[in-house]
Amino acid sequence: MSQDARETFASRFGLLMTMIGVSVGLGNFWRFPYMVGKFGGAPFVIFYVLVVVLICIPALMAEWTLGRSTRQGTAGAFAAAGLPFGRQIGWLFFFVVAAATAYYTNAVGWVLYHAFSELAAALNIWVDAAEILPPPTGFAAKSFVLQLICSGIVILSCVVVLLKGLRSGIEAISKFIMPVLLVILIILIIRSVTLPGAANGIAWYILKFDPGALTGKVMLAALGQAIFSLSLGGTFMVVYGSYLNRSDNLKTNAIWTATGDTAAGFLAGLAIIPAVFAFGLEPGNGPGLIFFTLPKIFAAIPAGWLFGLLFYFGLFGAAYLSDIAAFEVLVAGITDDRRLSRKQAVWLLSAVVFLLAVFPMINMEIFVPWDLTFGSGMQTLGCLFAVITVAWFMQRAGALKELAGEDGSRFAMGLYYWLRFVVPAVIFLLGIWWLLTDVFKITGGV
Repeated sequence: MSQDARETFASRFGLLMTMIGVSVGLGNFWRFPYMVGKFGGAPFVIFYVLVVVLICIPALMAEWTLGRSTRQGTAGAFAAAGLPFGRQIGWLFFFVVAAATAYYTNAVGWVLYHAFSELAAALNIWVDAAEILPPPTGFAAKSFVLQLICSGIVILSCVVVLLKGLRSGIEAISKFIMPVLLVILIILIIRSVTLPGAANGIAWYILKFDPGALTGKVMLAALGQAIFSLSLGGTFMVVYGSYLNRSDNLKTNAIWTATGDTAAGFLAGLAIIPAVFAFGLEPGNGPGLIFFTLPKIFAAIPAGWLFGLLFYFGLFGAAYLSDIAAFEVLVAGITDDRRLSRKQAVWLLSAVVFLLAVFPMINMEIFVPWDLTFGSGMQTLGCLFAVITVAWFMQRAGALKELAGEDGSRFAMGLYYWLRFVVPAVIFLLGIWWLLTDVFKITGGV
């Protein structure tokens, strides 16, 4: 496909809803609240916002620059921009996205089953939502079969949208889901903050700030969550950047995208954390916060099934848009590089992802390392490669032209050198921390 023939967004509203939809997903509704709980509340939140402004917005602009300037997907963008071994590196990240999409699709299936269990509760039918979760070890046939069914449903629902392309499919569904998601969040926040005892959760979440609690580990965790949440990684935003019009201002759109994504994470925490405190539960329960802790809360409040259904329906919508984005990264990579038709690529990749998804379905001993490797560490590495490619290997004049927009050369030059030296250094530091803590399990003094 030629650069001029490549499909672009139909409207500014559709662009923003799609970009925010790419970013908003389980990282906001699931990972952000439990990360806040695990790393001490307000200090984490405040530093997270700082990281988004200083590191992630520039990195997002860099990834869009890489995509828009090359008009190619993951497999071709690094090579077209001049990175040595760029095509091989692009294909590496293509595989990373395929593996990450597999386990992520499983998690979306868990959410779908939790929504079904809340609907069943309204009909006085008992369904144990936790039965879909993989066992800690070994093999559970019921969990495995439920995951196969739910993951299959999620993949087929993604196929329906992907076959329609960017404007009629992805942009159209994003313009519908994101406003609905905002309404659901507002309803849940009102219910959460009006529970007896919720004020303690609100204070812990946003008001009580202890400077001594802002440790290096908290700061680096906030940086990792910000990269994860905004879908940076040299893949998602590179592909979606290739769909931007030449007239789109990267800085303005990056600010709005980051604002929408951060607001979604903050609002999700405000819908969850006060309710957790109201029932005397532990906010630092980790990944089990929305799959084990929240169902207890919904079961204990009046009309809890309704709020549970709204929560898991909204969570599914957010996760669904991110899953579509992941598939689109793969589809763009294949159609750009191998010249398959879009229809052929969609069905082929859906089958590949479904087969890969079987492995993390087995148990948490497989799922958790899969998540840490393909969803955290490699995503950070991909973002580092994207920033280095734009700041060190693209022709400087071309990079400055993409970055400048309406702000002129002074802003673009400052941003260019910020991307060249500061952002890679910070991301590299995060990568070292990930290796020490998650791979080599060295935690002392970090």
